[in-house]
Amino acid sequence: MNISINDSLFTVNEQFKIGLIHYSKIIVEESPQMIKGRTQLYQENLYLELQEKPVTERTGIKEWRQLWKSYGADPNRYRHSAESLMRRIAKQQYLTPFHTAVDLNNFFSLQYEIPVGIYDLDGIQGNVEIQVGNASTGYEGINGRYNTLENIIYLKDTFGPFGSPYVDSKRTAVTEVTTNALQIFYLRPSISEQEAQKLLNSAGKMFTQVSGGEFEAHVLSTENKKIHF
Repeated sequence: MNISINDSLFTVNEQFKIGLIHYSKIIVEESPQMIKGRTQLYQENLYLELQEKPVTERTGIKEWRQLWKSYGADPNRYRHSAESLMRRIAKQQYLTPFHTAVDLNNFFSLQYEIPVGIYDLDGIQGNVEIQVGNASTGYEGINGRYNTLENIIYLKDTFGPFGSPYVDSKRTAVTEVTTNALQIFYLRPSISEQEAQKLLNSAGKMFTQVSGGEFEAHVLSTENKKIHF
């Protein structure tokens, strides 16, 4: 499988970067109490911080709103997933535990203040390309409705679109039968490739400590637009 970034994204922002982690032989199940407790405590502390510093002033959220806008999307109408999660926390609408993959994915998104998506690799067919959508781009999302992805960054395989920093599709959702997964980190453009690699390695280690299996992590950028695994 090849995963690549379409050149059009670099035309708008030459610092555009994507982090990806390939997991194999993982076990997805109910999150252990340690993860539930850590996530709950993190959300409660974040809530207190958000009383002093609004969501849109958080460094990562602010940078991604600017990036969102640069590709033509309205950040007030179509909020990226990290901002949506953080706005819930600001209202004390804490996230309900789901399973290890989703719970860790949400934790990473809150911790790093960036959108993060995780997908069942066995549900992805052919190569994956990261593009910007048009008026005809869309899919049935995990939010229960059809989502149009015009001017929104998205992932596509042979079958079509399946993921984005806005909302992911039902087709490639991770479940408790998933054993191989692809996790996408929609990185802040300002992060260096060295720091991005450290971030991915740290996340991968934490994920596999909880879910078992193995991981390999890569950064896609203007210097490295395609990876094969």
